[in-house]
Amino acid sequence: MGKILSGGKQPQDVALQGAILLYGVGAGEFSYATAHRIEVGADDRPVIGAGTPLNRRALIEVVRQVAEASLPKGEFLTPNVLSITATAVTWWCPPCHRRVFFACKELGERNAVVPHPGLVFQASSDGFSVFALHGDERPEPGDVLHEPPYFNTWDFGAVCIGSARVPKQIDVSSIAGWEAGFFNSAFTHPNHGSKRLNYERGAFAFWKDMLDGRFTDYPKEVLLPMNCTLADLIAGKLEK
Repeated sequence: MGKILSGGKQPQDVALQGAILLYGVGAGEFSYATAHRIEVGADDRPVIGAGTPLNRRALIEVVRQVAEASLPKGEFLTPNVLSITATAVTWWCPPCHRRVFFACKELGERNAVVPHPGLVFQASSDGFSVFALHGDERPEPGDVLHEPPYFNTWDFGAVCIGSARVPKQIDVSSIAGWEAGFFNSAFTHPNHGSKRLNYERGAFAFWKDMLDGRFTDYPKEVLLPMNCTLADLIAGKLEK
């Protein structure tokens, strides 16, 4: 038993109703299918029952129903939304002052409101990612993405979610929850991988200066460009 969202966003109970078995001469080569009812076994666990051949029309109808149920529903698009696909939502967070939290040996347990550059976030079925921008305006497809200058991030913008509380849904209405999960979690350590920012005394010194209020505006000279654009991110073509 599980739950899905209907067009009105109200959860509906769903239960296993049937199974389709695919046959072929090799992996990924399907030439025959059978449909099966789900029966309840002696231990109350679902069991695949006897099957019947599935003709072309029935197979198309099953695929159509599943496809319609999985399509993203109509949503109001706020100006910060950059792209929506069936598997991802990408949005822009303009430069701002926002509180950050740290909990690490080098900096201790500290928090402060600090300046941030423009950011691009993406929540997708493959994970959660964040990138920095050099400009202050809403980004265009050709704009170059920059390394996220934050702790708890991997290469290619991947965010280490850890114990952060993030939404289960990937849709426009969940954007605020994804952002809150990023900013309201404590940054604990720089992850292995590429250099995240260009600061003479290193990442710990940079964030100590930020927490101490050294910068009124975000120092964009520390940002490191990546070999990809916003268009690459939206198309799922980051050069990894």
